[in-house]
Amino acid sequence: MTQPTAPASAPPEHQLPPVLLRRTARHKVVGGVCGGLGRYCDVDPVIFRIAMGVLSVIGGIGLIFYGFAWLLIPLEGEEENEARRALSGRVDGAALVAVLLALLGCGLFLSMLGNDGTLAFSALLSLAVVGAAVWSRRRTTATPDGGPLDAATAHAVAEAPPEAKAPPTPDSPSWWRDPIVKDGTTGPVATGYLWGPPDASPDLAPLPRDRRAIVAARRPRGPRGIAGVVFLLALAAGGLGTGLTWDSQPLGTTLQIGLACALAVFGLGLVVGSLLGRIGGGTVLLTVVTSVLLVGASVLPRQIDTQWMQTEWRPATAAAVAPRYQLGSGMATLDLSRVAVPVRETVSTMAEVGAGRLRVVLPEDATVRIRARAGVGDVRLPGDPVNDVDVAPDRDRTRTLAPPAGAKPAGTLDLDLAVALGQVEVTRAAS
Repeated sequence: MTQPTAPASAPPEHQLPPVLLRRTARHKVVGGVCGGLGRYCDVDPVIFRIAMGVLSVIGGIGLIFYGFAWLLIPLEGEEENEARRALSGRVDGAALVAVLLALLGCGLFLSMLGNDGTLAFSALLSLAVVGAAVWSRRRTTATPDGGPLDAATAHAVAEAPPEAKAPPTPDSPSWWRDPIVKDGTTGPVATGYLWGPPDASPDLAPLPRDRRAIVAARRPRGPRGIAGVVFLLALAAGGLGTGLTWDSQPLGTTLQIGLACALAVFGLGLVVGSLLGRIGGGTVLLTVVTSVLLVGASVLPRQIDTQWMQTEWRPATAAAVAPRYQLGSGMATLDLSRVAVPVRETVSTMAEVGAGRLRVVLPEDATVRIRARAGVGDVRLPGDPVNDVDVAPDRDRTRTLAPPAGAKPAGTLDLDLAVALGQVEVTRAAS
C-alpha cells in the first residue's frame, strides 16, 4: 500500500527590493517631493500636492515641510541630499529655492499664530494626510492574501546579507586615497592616504615631504570662496540701513530695515554662489539666522523708541491731568500726589511706556481704579511684597484701592497703565 505523498511546497516568492523615499525627477512639478511621497506611499501624488498647497496658503506649514523635505530627501539615483551639498560648500539653485521656501513658510506660520481656527484646521489636515500615508504604506507591506508580513519573514528580509561584490583592485579609484579639494571633488594626483590602511603598492605609497610640497604647488586650486565678502557686505548694509533710520523710526522698524538690507545681500550672495559654486554652508546658516531675527524684529511693539529718556509728569490739579501720557523708551514717573479729585467726580488718564519703567504715585485720599499691563515684565501694586519682582509675559492686573482710614472724602481716579517691555510700579503717596 503506497503512502500518499505530500504536495510539493510552492517556491518562495521573489522579494521585491524595498521602496526608498526619494524625490522623483521624472514626474516632478517643483522639487519632486510630492512625487516621491506618492511613490513611497503608493498613492496618487496629487493628494500630497493638494494638501501641500492648502497648508501653504492657510498657515505656511506646507512650505516649511516642502522646503525641509527638499533639503533632506535625496533625488532618485543619488545618495547625497541638498542639505549636505550646501554644508559642504556646493550650494546650487535647488538648495537656494528650498531654503527660501522654508523661510517664507516660517514667516507665514508666525503671522498666523494668533489665529486659532487656522492653526486647528492646519493641524487636522496634517494629521489626516499623515494618517492616510501611514495606512497606505502599511497596506503596501501586506502579503498577497491581505495579511501583514509575519515576524519571521520581516526579520529575514531585514537581516538578509548584501549582495557580494568583487574586492577592489590596488589601482581602482578610492575616495579615501584621492585628495579632496574645496569644491568637494577629488584631485587628479594621489598624495597618499588621507586615512585608512597602508598600501603596499609602490605607486600608492606616501610621497616624501619635499615631493609632496612640489605636487601641492602644482595642483590646481579650486575657486575662491566669496562667503567672507558676502558677510562683510551684509554687515555693512545692515549697519547702514540701521544707522540711517535710527533717529527717525521706532526700534522695531529700524531693526527691520537693517536686517532686510543684510538679508538682501545674503540672498544675492546665495544666488551668485549657486551659479559659481563659491558659497559655503556658513552663509546659508547666517541667512537663516538673519531671517529669524527679522521675524523677531517685526513683532516688536511700535511704541518702543530708539532714544532712552527720563521724564516726569507732575500735574498739580485735577484739571491739569492729561488724558494720555506716553514715552517711547526710558524711565517715566507720573506723580499724582498733589491732585485733589473732587467728591463724586472721576478723573481718568492713561500712561504708556514702550520699553523701560513706569512709576505712578497716587494721591493719599482718593479711590483709585487701576488696570496695569506689561507685555513682558513685572507689575507691582500697593500691598505687594517689597522687592518681589516677577517677570512674565502678558501680565494684566486690575485692582481698586480704597482710601486709607480717616482720609478726607474725595473722588475717584481711573488709571490705565501699560508697558510693552519693562515694569509698572504703583505706590501711594505718604501722609
